[in-house]
Amino acid sequence: MSIAMNEIQETIRMVQMESLDIRTVTMGISLRDCIDADSQAMNQKVYNKITSYAKELRTTAEQVSKEYGVPIINKRISITPAAELLGQATVEEAVQLAKTLDQAAADLGVDFLGGYSALVHKGVTKGDQVLLDSLARALSETSRVCGSVSVATTATGINMDAVKKMGEVIKEASELTAEANGIACAKLVVFCNPVEDNPFMAGAFHGAGEGEAVINVGVSGPGVVLNALKRHPEADLGEVSEIIKRTVFKITRAGELLGRVVAERLDLPFGIMDLSLAPTNALNDSVAEILEEIGLESVGTHGTIAALALMNDAVKKGGAMASSYVGGLSGAFIPVSEDNGMIRGLEDGSLSLDKLEAMTCVCSVGLDMIALTGNVSPETLSGLIADEMAIGMINKKTTAVRVIPVPGKVEGDMVEFGGLLGRAPVIGVNPFGSERLIQRGGRIPAPLQSLIN
Repeated sequence: MSIAMNEIQETIRMVQMESLDIRTVTMGISLRDCIDADSQAMNQKVYNKITSYAKELRTTAEQVSKEYGVPIINKRISITPAAELLGQATVEEAVQLAKTLDQAAADLGVDFLGGYSALVHKGVTKGDQVLLDSLARALSETSRVCGSVSVATTATGINMDAVKKMGEVIKEASELTAEANGIACAKLVVFCNPVEDNPFMAGAFHGAGEGEAVINVGVSGPGVVLNALKRHPEADLGEVSEIIKRTVFKITRAGELLGRVVAERLDLPFGIMDLSLAPTNALNDSVAEILEEIGLESVGTHGTIAALALMNDAVKKGGAMASSYVGGLSGAFIPVSEDNGMIRGLEDGSLSLDKLEAMTCVCSVGLDMIALTGNVSPETLSGLIADEMAIGMINKKTTAVRVIPVPGKVEGDMVEFGGLLGRAPVIGVNPFGSERLIQRGGRIPAPLQSLIN
């Protein structure tokens, strides 16, 4: 890949002035050859394989970052969905596997390891059931392990028994980490139509179609897009789309260049470039502020979904032209606790839980990092999950739920999660119940793929 001098100068400006960084370099590792009926032997194989493949991940990423002058913020690992390893395990042995993964991540100096996961959108195997029964404990007794569960796809419909279970798991994980504002729930995602090569946490896992090991990359560029739009305040919406496309093209080229260098030095294949605009709590690094720059008085008001659809489409078009291997989630994240504009919208009353849910129809990925009142019931959590899964199933897109019931907190309280996880105002849920729907169980059939008007 050749880079012109003006592109180098633009990249330097984006890094120094507009918060451009490589959000994550994530190594995906297959653990299928570690399966063993002896849990202690399996844990040792898992630890040895992860620490062998990823032993140079952090130092290599830091060296490339220093050489090219572009920050690489996070170095992470994703693994084979752990349920595939647990077919002969007990719940206690599953928790021990999670602790082994946590120790490997700590010893390697990576902040998160994803893949304590199960895919149960159509049915539950023995290994899946063990993982689901251990999930709350595994996430509450580790600090770096992230988990995800697929409960729906467009092809199979929604497994409502799994949706019910996940409402219970989220509630239990919250209560087990009550002293830390239910932080275990920040490491847990419930998916519809999950992707196998997502480099972002907490939903990353190394899927069945992936190779032995691979490097996937995700960039962060809301600040760059925001500043580009500020230079064109009179542009019409077609021109706004063009500005975003051109900007994301440059961001993607910078990210792919560094990702390929890291992969080459680790002697691993380059997997995918995730185009997602991922906000942070840094000043002017907010997706909500981009929407407001497009023309909203405050995010959440009428027109928000139209502006978000424009932005998300332009991000994909611009990024797709810059990389031959676009993958992952590739959209615009709207994690409330990690986006100062979203937080301000909730505090001002322009943004609500219902509006956030509606926004997920046109963007990636779903209800993300939302703090809920501590007294929310498992059935209400399941109802919230079911709605989001239905949006993904019908629209043939990935949707997800990462919500955090905060024990002891009520609507309007502010909670701190720390670091990249940020802070969030606590939101109340609809006071009317959905118990009867959830208790029915079964599976919502897959939708027709024709007659779709």
